[in-house]
Amino acid sequence: MSIPADPPAPTTWPRLVLISCALSVVVGVVLLAFSWPAITAAPRDLPVGIVGSEKQVDQLADAIEDGSDGAIELTRFDDRDAAVAAITQRSVSGAVVLGQTPMDAPEVLSATAASTQVSQMMDGLSSTLQAQIDAQVRAAVEQQVQAAMSGQKAPPASGETPQKFEFPVVTVETTDVVPLSEDDPRGAGLSASMFPLVIGGILGGVVITLVLKGSGVRRLIALLIYAGAAGLVLTGVLQGLYGALQGDYWANAGAMALSIAAISGTITGLAGLVGAAGAGIGAAFTMLIANPLSGAMVPAEFIVQPWGAVGQWFPPGAAGTLIRDLSYFSDASTTFPWMLLAIWVCVGAVLTVINLPGRQSPRSADHAQLGAGKEAAAPAHAAL
Repeated sequence: MSIPADPPAPTTWPRLVLISCALSVVVGVVLLAFSWPAITAAPRDLPVGIVGSEKQVDQLADAIEDGSDGAIELTRFDDRDAAVAAITQRSVSGAVVLGQTPMDAPEVLSATAASTQVSQMMDGLSSTLQAQIDAQVRAAVEQQVQAAMSGQKAPPASGETPQKFEFPVVTVETTDVVPLSEDDPRGAGLSASMFPLVIGGILGGVVITLVLKGSGVRRLIALLIYAGAAGLVLTGVLQGLYGALQGDYWANAGAMALSIAAISGTITGLAGLVGAAGAGIGAAFTMLIANPLSGAMVPAEFIVQPWGAVGQWFPPGAAGTLIRDLSYFSDASTTFPWMLLAIWVCVGAVLTVINLPGRQSPRSADHAQLGAGKEAAAPAHAAL
C-alpha cells in the first residue's frame, strides 16, 4: 500500500513578500530599459552636409549652432552631387544646398529611408531657412520702398511706362534623395522587423539550450539550421508579403539568418560557458540592453552618447544597420555589420561547442553511477 506524499509546505510570509517586491523591481528595470532611450532621445551632433560659399556656410553655421544647441554638425561639400553621394553612402543624414545669391532658392536634401525622425528634423531646418529668407526678402523690399519714397530713385521720364514692382518669391526646395518604398511609406514595417528578429533569436537560443540534449556540436548544428530557416521565413514575410524590405531577396535572407545566428549564438554560447543560467543571462542582455540601444526605434544619433555608438556593436544594432543598408543604401559600405555579426556567431559557436558546465561526459557519468552503487552497497555489507 503506497503512502501519499505530504503536500509541500506553504511559502512563508517573509519569503512571499520578498518575491513580490523582487518582481516589482524587475518590472521597473524592464520599463527603464525600454523607455529610457525613447524618453531621453534627442539629436546630438547629427552629421548634415552643406554646399555653398565660405561666407554662406559661416553665416548658416552660426545660425544653426545658435538654434540647434549642438544637434547638428555641419560638413561642407563642394557641390550638390558630392552631398547626394554622402547621403547615399550614409556619411551624412542630410544636406543643405545654398544658392549663389541670397535670392536663389536653397535646397534641403533628406533621406527618409535612413530615418523618418531625421527626415522630419530636416523639414524643420527647411522651415527655418524659409523664415530667414522671408526676413531677408522683406528687408530688401523695405529698402527699395524707402529709396523710392526718399527720391533716391529717379522717377520715370514722360511717356515712359513706370516699371512694375514685383514682390520676389523665394521658396526652399525639399528633396527626398532616398525615399521609402510605396509599400512601406512610413517605414513602420522596416522598424517593426527588428522585434521578431530579436524575439526569434532569443527564442531559438533558449529552446536549443534547454530542450536539446547531447553535445555542444548538436546544439550548434541545430542553431545553424534554425537560423537559416528563420532567415528565409522572415525575409519571405517582410519582403514578399509586406514589401518592407527592398533589394535582393537572398542578400536580405542571409543578413536575417546571420543576425538570428548571432543573437541565438550569444545565448547558447553563454549557456555553454556557465550552464543553463547563461541562457537567461543572454536573453536578458539581448532584450534589456542590446535591443533598446540598437537604434531600431530611435536613431543611434538620438541616443545619449556613448550608448548610441555602443549599441551598434551588439547584434541587434548591427543587424538593423545591415538590413536597412541592403534595402535602401546600396552605395553604403556594409563590411562592418557583416563582419561584426560573423564575429558574434563565431564566438557563440566556439563557446557552444566547448560546453564547459553541467553536461557530463559518459566517463563522468559512469564514475558517478559507480560511486552511487558503492554507497548503496555499504549499508548492505554492514547489515551482514
